[in-house]
Amino acid sequence: MLTPGILEFRVTHNFGDIAGDNGGVKNFFGLDNAADVRIGFQYGVSKRLNLIAARIRGAGSVRQMIETGIKYRILQQANDKKHPISMTLFVNNVISAMEASGVPNEDNSYDGFADRLSQTVQLLIARKFSKVSLQLSPTLVNTTYVPGYDEHAVFALGAAMRLPVKGKFSLLLDYFHTFRPQSTVDAFKGRGIRFYDPLGVGIEFLTAGHVFHLNFTNATEIAENRFIPRTTTSWGDGEFRWGFSVSRDFDLLWKKKNRRNDKN
Repeated sequence: MLTPGILEFRVTHNFGDIAGDNGGVKNFFGLDNAADVRIGFQYGVSKRLNLIAARIRGAGSVRQMIETGIKYRILQQANDKKHPISMTLFVNNVISAMEASGVPNEDNSYDGFADRLSQTVQLLIARKFSKVSLQLSPTLVNTTYVPGYDEHAVFALGAAMRLPVKGKFSLLLDYFHTFRPQSTVDAFKGRGIRFYDPLGVGIEFLTAGHVFHLNFTNATEIAENRFIPRTTTSWGDGEFRWGFSVSRDFDLLWKKKNRRNDKN
């Protein structure tokens, strides 16, 4: 969560498969293939509320996405028995601006505006134990338009860890398990589609003014609305890729704060 007046600018980039049929030397281990790109902003309105806006390229059949969202802090961990955890609500809405394909049972076969929408609702439950930070993320992803054999609402449970290693370096882990009815799983398998749980491993590096993440994941897409219910690539088949994100914070209230200090 950002404090009031802080604007975060973040660029996230996923490349192609490192190994497998689409990776290896011929594609320079994924560097020749840009999978997905997200350029976004997050702004601290108050101590509890952050606003989010982003543009996402998209890596699958759904592209040209515009994301808006909020983060609302419900609880903050403190050194007392009443506040053992931090709890934040994350809600977003994603709109696809791409041209409808018109192909039946494709994710981008839109009939109207509502078909272009999807939402993610997450409850981020975190606790810091000395140096190690752990997080659980019960998640609901709702997609307005899906093939007739799929579910509009998909529930998932995420887990994440941040472990400082040395100095400004930290190890990051994140994982999501999705819950789908077996009938839906079988329907996709009958069409040659198999879903896998997204698993990511990364390194965080803090610099003067920037936060840099280097990530390895089997998820192709960046938006939660897409990679949680729609990851079809597997670590076991070499279908994992590396990506990065870099962010910088800007204090938009810096001048106001200085003016107040000058008056005092």
